[in-house]
Amino acid sequence: MMKASEIVCPEKRQAFANISLTRNTVADRISDLSADLDSQLKQKVKSFIAFSVAIDEGTDITDVAQLAIFIRGVDDTLTVTEEFVDLVPMTDTTTAADIFTALVGALDRVGVDWSRAVSLATDGAPSMIGKKAGVVKKFRDKVQSANGGRDFWTFHCILHQEALCCKSLKMDNVMKVVIQTVNFIRSRSLNHRQFDSLLREKDHIYGLPYHTEVRWLSRGAALRCFFDLREEIEQFMEEKGKPVLEFHSAVWMQDLAFMVDVTEHLNNLNKQLQGRNKVATQYYDSIRSFKLKLLLWETQLAGGDAAHFPCLKNVCTIQSVADMKRFKDKITGLLLEFE
Repeated sequence: MMKASEIVCPEKRQAFANISLTRNTVADRISDLSADLDSQLKQKVKSFIAFSVAIDEGTDITDVAQLAIFIRGVDDTLTVTEEFVDLVPMTDTTTAADIFTALVGALDRVGVDWSRAVSLATDGAPSMIGKKAGVVKKFRDKVQSANGGRDFWTFHCILHQEALCCKSLKMDNVMKVVIQTVNFIRSRSLNHRQFDSLLREKDHIYGLPYHTEVRWLSRGAALRCFFDLREEIEQFMEEKGKPVLEFHSAVWMQDLAFMVDVTEHLNNLNKQLQGRNKVATQYYDSIRSFKLKLLLWETQLAGGDAAHFPCLKNVCTIQSVADMKRFKDKITGLLLEFE
């Protein structure tokens, strides 16, 4: 139609171009693109002289476990290829045997040479790293039976390690109140509508997001919004007859402000660690520089200086500057975890 319109009625060409494709045509195009990418990956895999695999198992919003599989290989010209291989839905159990079967099936589909596998990175879950029957053990045995027993390395993904370090803060007195309050507002549609209406009256352009444990970066977003909207939340909860007593505690507000600041710093680090085509030295540099920042913050907080903690500085009065010193121990604990 496009070719005909150029000859018959060129002035109407744009009208033809604006016609939507049928859903079947769109689906066919997506399938063709997927098949082409798959064939390209299979061709590249044949040229690998060594490759490593990274896997991560998580749960989506429909409660189906999804196994993400990535491959990184190098050919004889030292050209590095980093590709997403497959996302395997695991509708039943997610034992080590199930994960291993799905992983082997996905890699066999793209035609890997098992003797050329050199490492496996996992999220460090017990089913992954179990010494007797974990995925790592099964994978190593399969690779070493193919390569004659050569060295095979396994790693705990650095992003997951960083997330575990963040959990060492354990300021449950803050998170428990924040999550309960957010859930009260968000989980009931009437409450959510009324709260959004209150925000619009006060010219706020964003609402209150959920915090989910699976998505680490959501904690920072939820805490920041909660802190910024604390006056509106306090007013709304009192109107609903569910006052949050912690809002009247200076110590709790300081804990909340500190948690907001420190999670933002940790989120920035997490984003630095993400991305394609990075090498270990870049991760090392990011972690090392963050540890130096922790040392600086530790010294500053010990002296009552919250220069790098704007929210904490905002809620601390001159009389409560001494209270900042108690947060030094939190930074010390975080530093030990990063060590």
